Amino acid sequence: MHLTRFTDIGLRVLIYLARAGERRVPVTVAEVAAQFELPVNHLVKVVGHLARAGWVCATRGRNGGLRLAADAATLSIGTVLRELEGDNELVDCEGTGCRLSGDCQLRAALRTGMEAFYGAMDQVTLAHITQGNTGEKIVRMHRMFLDQGGGTAA
Repeated sequence: MHLTRFTDIGLRVLIYLARAGERRVPVTVAEVAAQFELPVNHLVKVVGHLARAGWVCATRGRNGGLRLAADAATLSIGTVLRELEGDNELVDCEGTGCRLSGDCQLRAALRTGMEAFYGAMDQVTLAHITQGNTGEKIVRMHRMFLDQGGGTAA
């Protein structure tokens, strides 16, 4: 299994926002793009999807920005992955015209593996992955950005 770039960016945005709660200056798309060296156009699409899912609040305008709208303690990574990756199977049996279709056990085995993967990811929350060294690194990233003149005082 390989996560898409879209999902990777979505996870980074959520992780970054999860530790931005104490900031007086809102996080902007430009900031996230700079911090993770991401293309702004692609990031805007990801943030839009996260906002439609109800996990991010995006406010436009001069004093606008991004904030986490979900509870990091209850938002499971499995839920995020299902939303961003979709409900696709690992192998497209129908689309390939495989001659084993209907008699092959691979599809069922892969489905069982995916269910186990998502089950494990359901046990991990956004709060879990933003603790410890990861969380400390994100806080340092926020501070460094603000110390370098990013954003304005609110």
